[in-house]
Amino acid sequence: MDELKLEIKKLIIGALELEDMEPERIIDSEPLFGSGLGLDSIDALELGIALKKKFGVKFPAEHEDNKRHFASVDALAAYIVSENGGKG
Repeated sequence: MDELKLEIKKLIIGALELEDMEPERIIDSEPLFGSGLGLDSIDALELGIALKKKFGVKFPAEHEDNKRHFASVDALAAYIVSENGGKG
């Protein structure tokens, strides 16, 4: 799971062009939006597309669970594993 979380962090940095950010600076349990990493709704759309391409997971528009899935790196990793039958 640690390898998956590192991949997610690298994907966040690459997809959102956070050039000054290092994966080690993103805390797994830290919120990705608001007071945490500070991402916004446009970032969520871009990140959702990148996650779909990389891991094959989908985030249906306006789905109430999306907020929970995008809460943190931990939450994204758990969702990816659950959607991929236990594999990241």
